[in-house]
Amino acid sequence: MKLIDMYARLKSDIHYIEKELEAQIRNEHRMLNDASLHLLKAGGKRIRPVFVLLAAEFGDYDMERLKYVAVPLELIHMATLVHDDVIDDAETRRGKLTVKSKWDNRIAMYTGDYIFAKALHMVTELEEVEIHQILSKAIVEMCIGEMEQIRLFFHTEQSIYDYLLRIRRKTALLIAISCQLGAIAAGAPRDTVRRMYRFGYNVGMAFQIRDDVLDLCGTEKEIGKPPGSDIRQGNITLPVLYALQDEAVRPQLLEEIARIQSNPDQREITAFLNLLNQTDGVERAEALSSRYIQKAISALDPLPARKAKKNLIDIAYFVGNRSH
Repeated sequence: MKLIDMYARLKSDIHYIEKELEAQIRNEHRMLNDASLHLLKAGGKRIRPVFVLLAAEFGDYDMERLKYVAVPLELIHMATLVHDDVIDDAETRRGKLTVKSKWDNRIAMYTGDYIFAKALHMVTELEEVEIHQILSKAIVEMCIGEMEQIRLFFHTEQSIYDYLLRIRRKTALLIAISCQLGAIAAGAPRDTVRRMYRFGYNVGMAFQIRDDVLDLCGTEKEIGKPPGSDIRQGNITLPVLYALQDEAVRPQLLEEIARIQSNPDQREITAFLNLLNQTDGVERAEALSSRYIQKAISALDPLPARKAKKNLIDIAYFVGNRSH
């Protein structure tokens, strides 16, 4: 209910962002236009633009400036989803056909590139060099994170540190700079900018850990894709890494992972999930996610009490407990 109240409070500005998103990706080329709009119409929480707006409430809130941060950040997120679905060979996202499934891989890749380019073009309306430096550096790190994920597919000897660094690059960084750039664009005090980044980073880490837990424990209706997608493609996530530390089931888990890797056309994972559930891997992952949420909330402690602060705390708790 708290999140509903927050979205209701920001309803007109979120609607404005939604219209700007559509305006930015509309194109005269029919196929490119249809593919781009297909992803947009699939919906989403628009959590990155929301973070921009809430962070900006600690400074000079001006939608005509903020849109040049909020819209590009969501476009970048959308572009990565299109590319991810090609890499993952995903048929559905948010319960709808992916771009690559509805069209093909080539159309999906160029659609993602197009949306990426539109994001970078739009942000040029802002003159602050710092904004461009932060955004470009984050995109580089995100690409490295994606490459590292591919490099470590089915690599069961990777460390917890390898995993955390990967999700920092893949997920947490974009959420962190959404908070950071919203504060910068609004001219918020430097300490507030730093705290916004810290808040977003910790929420982003918790978000991805929770996502990885849901991939193993959620239903297709809840998560909008078949459960176990990560392990089927070889992505060894935190619950699995923790489970592999349990010597009682490690040999069997390694056998199951090797079996899944060697049978790309028939990756049945029931036995794997049964073994995982015999360990405390999921519980330990959830505990780490909760610690990140507490760090995020602590980062906001010195900030003035206002609706934006309460809304950010509500979002943090939602991320830590979400089921979809």
